[in-house]
Amino acid sequence: MLVHICCSVDSHFFLQKLQHDYPQEKLTGFFYDPNIHPYSEYQLRLLDVKRSCKMLGIELLEGEYDFENWVEAVRGLEREPEKGKRCEVCFDKRFEVSAKKALELGEKSFTTTLLVSPLKSQEQLNRSGEEFFKKHGVEFISFDYRADGGTQDQSRVTKEEQLYRQDYCGCIYGLTMQREQQERLMDEMFSPLSNQILPASIEERLELYIRRNELEDKNIPYKIIREKFLNYRQFSLKIISGKTEVIDAHALFYSTLPRKKAQGRVEFLHNNVGYFNREEILFVTLEHFNSECDLNYKNTKELIFNPPSFKKELKFRDLLRDSNYNLSPIIIVDEIPQTKLTIELDAKTYEDTREKLIDFLQNP
Repeated sequence: MLVHICCSVDSHFFLQKLQHDYPQEKLTGFFYDPNIHPYSEYQLRLLDVKRSCKMLGIELLEGEYDFENWVEAVRGLEREPEKGKRCEVCFDKRFEVSAKKALELGEKSFTTTLLVSPLKSQEQLNRSGEEFFKKHGVEFISFDYRADGGTQDQSRVTKEEQLYRQDYCGCIYGLTMQREQQERLMDEMFSPLSNQILPASIEERLELYIRRNELEDKNIPYKIIREKFLNYRQFSLKIISGKTEVIDAHALFYSTLPRKKAQGRVEFLHNNVGYFNREEILFVTLEHFNSECDLNYKNTKELIFNPPSFKKELKFRDLLRDSNYNLSPIIIVDEIPQTKLTIELDAKTYEDTREKLIDFLQNP
């Protein structure tokens, strides 16, 4: 039987149940989910599914990540709610490819781990499956593993196996409406041109789960925990000298301006730091930043497009301010300007949670 797989949270429990109920059935996993966006999220879910299938001894095949074709398929249905018409089109596309893959492999039946997701309509899934049975002759087998406490068992298995537990289905349109209802920043879609890994980003989680797999390969005990913290995202920064000259500048992590704009001058200099006369803003020369952080940037433009890790930025912030609660803008420039300046900084701090990996063999 071919088993279409959407994510490890659904697939691990679902495949365990199938192995128990149908011990003679050869199961082949098929990860085909072009709806997942961004691509880093797709990579993370695939990574966890590979680990899950390896643990269960199940062969896994990966389908094509044809996201652009998926977007075209659901065009006009962007504002449909969860379990609406967009979901039906999404199921149809994934089932179409899954049914063809089953035929290619000589399988006579297929199913999907979407059936176990409490966020999906089993009626919709079954209707799509029946249509493809008529069309392709590949039987869709429906299993209701949610019943009789199945959802609670699934949650237990997820926790025990320390699976990656995403908080959206993968669809950018579903996520947009979900974050609008929650009045939360959709920071999953933030991916800086600099490729800097941001805290609580998908890229940070991907690094964490890659590290988890490495620890497992070495039989090193670990634990994944969650922690609350103050997160930060910077949308834009612009420094204008005089009336028109734009200065290359980089604002360190946790730099904020309440009104997003300030005008004034650097009032005085001390130890390569310029003290602005508004909003507690500090200007730091690139030379000083390089020296204190053991870096070697040639100019600020290079820093903008290839910044250090946010941990290094925080370490430098602590050197200047000596406070874990400081949100003053700290701006790196080639030379500290002596002209009238307009500073436009759009950034946001907000409460968030993130995962943390504890390596039990690592020194504290």
